[in-house]
Amino acid sequence: MLFGFVMAAAMVRFLAKGWVAEFYTRPAFHFPYSGFEWVRALPEGCMQGIFALLALAAICVAIGFCYRLCITLFFIGFTYIELIDQTLYLNHYYLVSLLSGLMIFLPANGAWSMDALRRPEIRSDVAPAWTLNLLRFQVAVVYIFAGLAKLNADWLLQAQPLRIWLAARSDLPIVGPLLDQTWVAFAASWFGAAFDLTIVFLLLCARTRKTAYAAVIVFHLATLALFNIGMFPCIMIASATLFFAPGWPRRFIVVAQTDSLPHRRLETCPTPKLTCALLAIYAAVQLALPLRPYLQSQPAAWTCHGFNLAWQVMIAEKTGYVEFTAADPLTNEHWRVPLNDLLTPRQQIMMAQDPDLIRAMARHLARMYSDQGRPVEIRCEAFASFNGRPAQRLIDPTVNLAGPLPREWVVRVARL
Repeated sequence: MLFGFVMAAAMVRFLAKGWVAEFYTRPAFHFPYSGFEWVRALPEGCMQGIFALLALAAICVAIGFCYRLCITLFFIGFTYIELIDQTLYLNHYYLVSLLSGLMIFLPANGAWSMDALRRPEIRSDVAPAWTLNLLRFQVAVVYIFAGLAKLNADWLLQAQPLRIWLAARSDLPIVGPLLDQTWVAFAASWFGAAFDLTIVFLLLCARTRKTAYAAVIVFHLATLALFNIGMFPCIMIASATLFFAPGWPRRFIVVAQTDSLPHRRLETCPTPKLTCALLAIYAAVQLALPLRPYLQSQPAAWTCHGFNLAWQVMIAEKTGYVEFTAADPLTNEHWRVPLNDLLTPRQQIMMAQDPDLIRAMARHLARMYSDQGRPVEIRCEAFASFNGRPAQRLIDPTVNLAGPLPREWVVRVARL
């Protein structure tokens, strides 16, 4: 119910702010994910219709009306809009796709749903334990890997990037002067890491659950007030209820007498072997993807290699600047390539921080000139500032980004 209502609000918010046109139909070029180049944005009216249908589907999920169909449509539609452009990636969008995909296979409409009213034969007081534990596992992965990502020198020893972000909010009434204090940034950094690493276990323990959930609410509302992170706090506050004791809503919601539900003998039923195998594969993937940043020789937040899909939450403040130059190898002619007709200001900001997106842009520019019968090489002047460091080169300016790349095409980040 909470997931459906939060998602409906998110879709309506997208429409109300005019983001459909800004993010999906206005740009002349999108940055597709590898293997999903075939995913394209539709005309503006169609895209707005998709968001409206997603809001309707989310409401149907919340009330349990045609649940299986609606959650499937929501998963497909939401994942589609997120695959259109890499510059739109956010950790909580990825989480929404994962949760909605898992929910397709869960009997979430077994009680208190329109489906259960229409079809009494599906009504039940119980559900297989793996269905709840699977959702708990997914949310736990987010918190724990977000905490592990914070165990780095920038976060713990320099209080970065919180020193930058909190100081920027020093104009707030009452708390503003405190946010400009260095010790507050350090305290917030250490508390944030400890919170992410321990909150799952505190929620699972009955003795600490109430206090832990109060901390969840305070923590996420504080991040919502201080930082522009969209619906993430609302999603996590709702998701944390998964760690409550099974059946907890029955204590607070008036329902029909249990006699109206079909009587079933409750037995311990083993999970089918195929289900166990699929769950193990899914869990292995979800544990492997966040480990990629730890296999990199440079910080993933700097190179962006392995940064996405890894729950590297709020650990980097990065700004960039990039200027592309095309060169005709036959005539040795060079010229600057403007991007304003191809990308929106937001796309340019996001691209300038990410070497892989800069590379994708360079290859697109090379294809454009090639289609005009003029093969070119594309190089760039790219600089970035990372977690309070002075701006430095991000990409080797001698590398032709439209061709094969050398091993060290991304310049190593300087020490803080």
